[in-house]
Amino acid sequence: MLTYLKWAFWITFWGFVLAILHYTLPQNDIVRIVDTDVRRVDFGENSLFWAQQDVGQEGTTTRNRDIRFIDTVRAKNGKVMVYRNEDTGWGWPPYFKLDSSNLQAEANDLMSTKDNPQWVSLRHYGWRNEFLSIFPNAVHVKPVEGPDHRVINWFNIIFLTICAAIAWAIRVRWVRFRERRIDPVMERVEDNLEAAGDAVAERRGRFRRWLDSWKSK
Repeated sequence: MLTYLKWAFWITFWGFVLAILHYTLPQNDIVRIVDTDVRRVDFGENSLFWAQQDVGQEGTTTRNRDIRFIDTVRAKNGKVMVYRNEDTGWGWPPYFKLDSSNLQAEANDLMSTKDNPQWVSLRHYGWRNEFLSIFPNAVHVKPVEGPDHRVINWFNIIFLTICAAIAWAIRVRWVRFRERRIDPVMERVEDNLEAAGDAVAERRGRFRRWLDSWKSK
């Protein structure tokens, strides 16, 4: 039972870590921008997946505000994808994005039609979920040569490599600490328990032999 609980804990823990990394780390899509607009959004249970009001603006409510959106068509499968365009400010995730207005102007300038497409690489973080009405947040946009343009996300590669190295170093040090400090203590405890068990068994044996001696009289 304890083994199943242990596996359930670690699966849940690492699944949570991977979900945070997948949501937070930047991703790049090759898309064609078809429209941009600003819509009033009323926040509900999905407010966790929205950023914040533009940095420097005060006196706004937290239940609703105007949100910039960028409507696109993906080059890979031709499906539409809608991105929000919000400042992250100094909060989480740490993109320190303060230029959502400039990004909206760049997106407007890069709009194109199906007959004369202008493909762009749009960097973003977050998820798109129609059921929860959440959108990925656009971070950067730049024109590319065509729909087959390939983007290598060096930041993710370097970041994940560093995280793996740190996790490996922590595990190595933990194993060494356990072998030097914890395992000897546990072995002594087990030896003491076994010795105590043997002593109890010996006492029980003596008592039974004493009873048998009385029965035989």
